[in-house]
Amino acid sequence: VSDSSQFRLLRERRFAPFFTTQFLGAFNDNVFRNGLIIVITFQGVKVFGLNASQLANIAGAIFMLPFFLFSATAGQLADKYEKSALMRIIKVVEIALMLLAALAFMSGQYSILFLVLFLMGCQSTLFGPVKYAYLPQKLDTSELIGGNALVESGTYLAIILGLVVGGLSVAVDPQNRYVLSASLLTIAAAGYLASRSIPDTPAVDPELRINWNAVQETWRIVGYARKDRSVFLAVIGISWFWFFGSVMTLQIPAYTLDILNGNEEVTTILLVAFAVGVGIGALLCERLSGHRIELGLVPLGSLGLTIVAIDLYFAQTTKHPLVVTTLGELLARPGSIRVLVDLALLGAFGGLYSVPLYAMIQERANRQHLSRIIAANNIINSLFIVSAAGMALTLLNAGLTIPELFLALACLNGVVAARIFIGVPEFAQRFFSWIRGKAGNAAERD
Repeated sequence: VSDSSQFRLLRERRFAPFFTTQFLGAFNDNVFRNGLIIVITFQGVKVFGLNASQLANIAGAIFMLPFFLFSATAGQLADKYEKSALMRIIKVVEIALMLLAALAFMSGQYSILFLVLFLMGCQSTLFGPVKYAYLPQKLDTSELIGGNALVESGTYLAIILGLVVGGLSVAVDPQNRYVLSASLLTIAAAGYLASRSIPDTPAVDPELRINWNAVQETWRIVGYARKDRSVFLAVIGISWFWFFGSVMTLQIPAYTLDILNGNEEVTTILLVAFAVGVGIGALLCERLSGHRIELGLVPLGSLGLTIVAIDLYFAQTTKHPLVVTTLGELLARPGSIRVLVDLALLGAFGGLYSVPLYAMIQERANRQHLSRIIAANNIINSLFIVSAAGMALTLLNAGLTIPELFLALACLNGVVAARIFIGVPEFAQRFFSWIRGKAGNAAERD
């Protein structure tokens, strides 16, 4: 691998143990969440009197609620304390939570599993500011796009593996869930072992006095993010992608059952297609941007999201009469490849859209406040994701089908993107400059 490539970071101690730790954390999150949702959806489980479609959207909101409640505290902790020690403590907490999850899965205590989901959200809330503030302390500015791309694509590779392992673990042992429980504990333990090799990363504000008043501190750290208009609009842009992606992915199990007439395996295949797309889009960022933070990719990603989401609506508008249960049957059925390609393209354009925005925040935000600005980003992300679940439930209860929900989301994405790009003309300017640059390079090669 070329020394100029982002992949060389995977050989370096300043990045590799951190990457492995966050990868295994994302992997375990998705083994747990996908296993839980598949059990509920396809085994007809009801919790709190709610059906599978309602529970899938509520599960997303439950996981994100701690980001809103506790991100202000998490951001302060990440700025005040040495980061590698924080990451190790967080991984120990993960082991304890996975032990509780294993016991609940094996005993069929679904209400406890939703409590574990909330507590996993708390753990992820603590990890988020540490994760994104670690990168600019260890990477040069020229490496931020590549480092973020690896983290983003690694996260979605972890999602793919989590979907597969979560789904297969339930399929292999649907009644006792011993396989699922063992997987959760093993991955958590491996994540802790990886975290032990993360190099020391000094605190950026060790004299900081923790403000435990979450409401007051939340308002303060959002104020840090708002000081730079471009940073704040980047936060809004990232939050919107989480809104968009949440609405899409949370509907996939019900979309599989109600529209594609498929089963658990088909659900996993669709989610894998989306996750593979995000990973590819994220990794393409470094190549397309020329090893610098290229904001011109953001409008390209946003435009792609709208166009492809509209096509996904037309790909299958009503329930398919033919049942499919395997990948082979899905690929053999007319129209299914179009659905898979659309989901992969949604992921790819999402990667092109989000990676430059993360790098932009890391480059432009005040370094002393960076963890707290990342925490502000997480707070706003969580608001958007909870709002996404609320909007999806409202529109579905009002009578929209899932494909119609996808169409509504595509139109809304166009409106939000226009607002962001008008607010920061730099995005559009860099987009047209990037297009001219690519066109000029192509002409020179000809």
